[in-house]
Amino acid sequence: MATFTHVTPERCAQLGRALTAAGLTWSDNGQQSAAQFLTYTVTDSHGRTWRISPATSFQISPSAPGQIWQASCPALMTSTPVLSARQVAEHISDVPA
Repeated sequence: MATFTHVTPERCAQLGRALTAAGLTWSDNGQQSAAQFLTYTVTDSHGRTWRISPATSFQISPSAPGQIWQASCPALMTSTPVLSARQVAEHISDVPA
């Protein structure tokens, strides 16, 4: 079974701060205590909706333990690799129209 022990309140707060700093509109579904169900919904500057969720423990590289988030955008049919909070926010902000 997949585990999500790396999803802590501080890491969730980091993601929220990174998304806000990037000027993105976002919300979460309030499932921080059940990380396997946790998702963030983000709207980029082009009006596209992105879904951010935590990676499972086996997806996280021991050499990059802070990279725990994955984003996907159905409108673009794309998803990111596992990234840090800052990297995922920057990626969403930088995707062209």
